[in-house]
Amino acid sequence: MIAWIVGHILAAGIGISLGLLGGGGSILAVPILVYVMGVEPKSAIVMSLAIVGTVSLLGTIPHWKLGNVNVKKAAIFGSATMLGAYGGAKLATLPFVSGTFQLVLFAILMLVAAGFTIRKSSQKGQSASVEPDDLTMYPRPVCRYCWLWLLTEGLGVGVLTGLVGVGGGFAIVPALVLLGKTPMKEAVGTSLAIISLNSVAGLMGYFGEVAIDWRLTLSLTVAASSGMVVGAYLSRFVQAKHLQKAFGYFLLAMAGFILFQNRGAFSSTGAPESGRSPATQGRVAVVRKS
Repeated sequence: MIAWIVGHILAAGIGISLGLLGGGGSILAVPILVYVMGVEPKSAIVMSLAIVGTVSLLGTIPHWKLGNVNVKKAAIFGSATMLGAYGGAKLATLPFVSGTFQLVLFAILMLVAAGFTIRKSSQKGQSASVEPDDLTMYPRPVCRYCWLWLLTEGLGVGVLTGLVGVGGGFAIVPALVLLGKTPMKEAVGTSLAIISLNSVAGLMGYFGEVAIDWRLTLSLTVAASSGMVVGAYLSRFVQAKHLQKAFGYFLLAMAGFILFQNRGAFSSTGAPESGRSPATQGRVAVVRKS
């Protein structure tokens, strides 16, 4: 019961982070499900797709009303990411792709997201609002056929979405701005729509292959959505720049914790079970003793 309460409080924190920072919080869904709620890694990844997809869809609504969703680019880029997400999900259901491998890959992506977040928060003279200068840390593409690069990156982001359950907004936004020549505000709104599409495609790829606790998924989605409303309200009074650095270091700590929990993946023994949460490992031990 305590784990259930803590998990839902943390899920609300995901929404608050999304409302305050405009992204990033959804990457915490998998650790909450695995290490707090005791869900198997593969099931947690599938459930996180449902949570991230729903919250992103809700976040798309105000952007749509403001005209900040480019339907054409969402369809072009989204088609590539959806194909990748479906393929990534199918790849994840293969026997040789373990939950441990998925969690390790997830932790590596957390490190990348943390690096971008910390670096962005350290830029001088930057306001709390989202401006094009936010992308000065990304390498400028040198290409004659940027639409091809856009589709290629879309496939890559989609595969990662299907494999580990992250939305990929930290990669989609710069791709839309630098490769798709999209204004920043429009890129943010379009990115949320694409993340929703990715989540649907990923869920389709996992359908019938992985067990899902839909009741828990729904309750965590409600908690995260409620938190997003609170975060959007608090964003009027809190400067996002100061929160970004703290959130970045928090992601670093979480990534380190996940890698430590799955340290058996880097040795010849203990790899199959190192991806399990402590609660799940306890249940497995009881079954074996019996």
